[in-house]
Amino acid sequence: MNRARRPSPQTVAVLHALAADPARWRYGYELGQEVGLKAGSLYPILIRLTDRGLLDASWETDPPQGRPPRHLYRLTGAGVAMAAELAAVPAKPATAPRTELRGAW
Repeated sequence: MNRARRPSPQTVAVLHALAADPARWRYGYELGQEVGLKAGSLYPILIRLTDRGLLDASWETDPPQGRPPRHLYRLTGAGVAMAAELAAVPAKPATAPRTELRGAW
């Protein structure tokens, strides 16, 4: 089932950060620092994008000694297309601005 609504601003920020270099593997902490999201917001977004086929996910194969492997992410072809589509369509405001004043009656 495809969703018709636009992704959250946080999801769009993650997609745009990854789209800057779509072939490069990125790890979550680095992405979180770049887009200003904490782990509790970032990782559910990454998992959701992976489940929807917009991201590839893999474990780091050669971590430095003494550090566990990190989970890495990069855009798939569908993810690149989605990021380009989101960049081409401006975000709509949540509500239309009020142009008239209401009386205090």
